[in-house]
Parts: sequence; C-alpha cells; structure tokens
Amino acid sequence: MESLNGELYYYLQMNESGGIIRFLATAMGLYIIWYLVYDQWIAVDGGLDKWLSENVAYISGSLLSIFGYASSANATTLSIDGYPLVRVGDSCNGLVLFALFGGFIIAYPGSWKAKLLYIPLGILAIYFLNIIRVIALALNSLYSRNSLDFNHKYTFTFIVYACIFGFWMYWVKRYAKSDKNAVTA
Repeated sequence: MESLNGELYYYLQMNESGGIIRFLATAMGLYIIWYLVYDQWIAVDGGLDKWLSENVAYISGSLLSIFGYASSANATTLSIDGYPLVRVGDSCNGLVLFALFGGFIIAYPGSWKAKLLYIPLGILAIYFLNIIRVIALALNSLYSRNSLDFNHKYTFTFIVYACIFGFWMYWVKRYAKSDKNAVTA
C-alpha cells in the first residue's frame, strides 16, 4: 500500500507541477516533428520503409521456415507453400511505432543515459513483436482467412499498442525521474 500511495503521490505531484502538460506538449511536439520529417523526406524517398518492410517479411518467412513451414518472402509479400498470405506495407513495418515509442521516452523525465539505452532496446523489442505479429497474421491467413481482416485491424493492433504501453510504463516505473522515494506515506 505504501508503494501505491507513493506512486499516486508522484503522479499527483507531476500533475500539480505541470509535468503532465509538459510531457503531453513535448510528446505532441516530437510527434509533429516526426510527422513532418517522415512526410517530407522519409516517405518521399521510400528507401527506409521499403528496406524495413522487406526485412520484416524476410525474417518472418525465415522464422516460419525454422518451424517447418515452406515459407518465403518476395519483397514485402510473405508466402507459405507458394501461396501469398500477407504483405508488409509501409504502415505495418513498425517504423511509426519506433518513433512513437522513442518520442514518449524522450518526452518523459529521466536521465539521458538511461533513455539512450532504453530507446534502442524498446525499438528492438517492438521490431520482434512486429515480426511475431506478421507471423501470426500469415498463419491466421493460412488457417482461418475469414478472420484475418478483423485480427489485423483490431486484435493485433490492440496487442501491439498494449505491449508498447507496457514498455513505456516499465520505463516510467523503473527509470523515470521522480521524487517518490522521498515519500513515506
């Protein structure tokens, strides 16, 4: 109970001192900067999105092969037994999620040393989570194609965002600056 009271006190203190507003303003500013950079340069060039989409498809296909499926990736399309099942599009390659996660970590108080370690580790975790998502969607397409659209739009979107939120909450509880250690309530 003492820990819960300490965390509640910390969040209330952050709110009273304008910390939540500062966090939201910083996160929104970083998102706008990301959006402009992505929209003006990264998406126009297309190279990073293409490479990441092809990489996710290739790694997903390779892992399926390890588990005994006759899988392959042709550019961004993942196939099993020569039957194309899923295509990793630019919006599904994880790049935007990397930016969103990194922006939230940067926006929240904490040491830069910890941030510079945690952001790449979080991005790597999101990358592997996305590969698992693509594999699951390919298997979903193979065994129950009629539920693929629903699972792509809702189930896996919820799971991925919940995991990213969990990574961020781990950061908040473990590495973010706080005065909650001074609380003895």
